[in-house]
Formats: sequence, C-alpha cells, structure tokens
Amino acid sequence: MTKIRSTTVCAVLHNGKIAIGADGQATMGNTVAKSNVKKIRKLQGGKVVIGFAGSTADAFSLMERFEEKLNAHGGNFKRAAIELAKDWRTDRFLRKLEAMMIAASQDEILVISGTGDVLEPDNQIAAIGSGSMYAQSAATALKKHAPHLTAEEMVRESLNIAADICIYTNHNLIIETLD
Repeated sequence: MTKIRSTTVCAVLHNGKIAIGADGQATMGNTVAKSNVKKIRKLQGGKVVIGFAGSTADAFSLMERFEEKLNAHGGNFKRAAIELAKDWRTDRFLRKLEAMMIAASQDEILVISGTGDVLEPDNQIAAIGSGSMYAQSAATALKKHAPHLTAEEMVRESLNIAADICIYTNHNLIIETLD
C-alpha cells in the first residue's frame, strides 16, 4: 500500500486574532493525488477552527469526535481537546488513526495528537505536517521581525515559504481567521 503524505498546517495568534491555514496538496507516493484538499474547518458556529494533517478519512473521524466533545462539554474548548486526546490514545479504533490536528478558539491554539498530547505551543504559533518546521520557522521570524503584519498575513507567508521548500506542500492555500 502506498503511504499517503501531505500537508502543512500553520496557526498564529497575533494581536488578538487567530489565523489558521493549510495547503491543498495530497500525495500518494511521489505523485500528487489531489491539489485542492480543504484541510481547514470551522466548528461550533465559527467559534472554533481546526486544521488537520495526515490521512483525510482519519482526520474527518477526529474532527467529528472533537465536535462531539465540544457539544458534550458545553463548548469548553480545552476540556473537549483533552477528552479527545484521551479517547484517541485509549480507544482501540481511534488509536490506529494517522492524523494530527491543530485546533484554535478565540484566544488559544492547541495541537492534539494520537499519543495523548494536547500542547499549547510556544509563541502562540503551531505547525503540523510535512512542511511544519519550515512554516513554524517562518512564522516565528515574521512574528518577531514583522509585528506589523496580521496573523493571516503571517500564516499566508509562512505556508508559501513551506510550499517553496517542501515537496508535499503546494500553494493552494485556505486560511480561516477568528477575532
């Protein structure tokens, strides 16, 4: 079976605004399978936005579970993330899912993984996926040296830099913002 690789997702909280974006590329082996996959979704009537990397089907399963957790916990963002991570780590079905997720609410960003991690990133910048280190490095530099940029501009430029370097990342970007 050909391993599916894809994506770079980046989120930045800057000047009270959150932007999260992802490229649109999905690859199978060394072939681009699709160039316009939507890896960013708004939940809870636009109060929460998530981005995912990894297997698309697995990511959709996790997104549905996260939304269920948000509903079960009255929209409590952090509690829902912790409960999802617990289930992801211990549930026999979920444990096999190959994806990661960045979730953002109005004032915080979390990285959620299948190892049970719920991480609040340093510098209010998070990145996951194959080009994550390029995007995170770029976002960190932009936040430090170009604070006049908006969170959305920082995410866009960071993803473009990642797309210039990472063969599994393209320039078809989708970016969502929260105020």
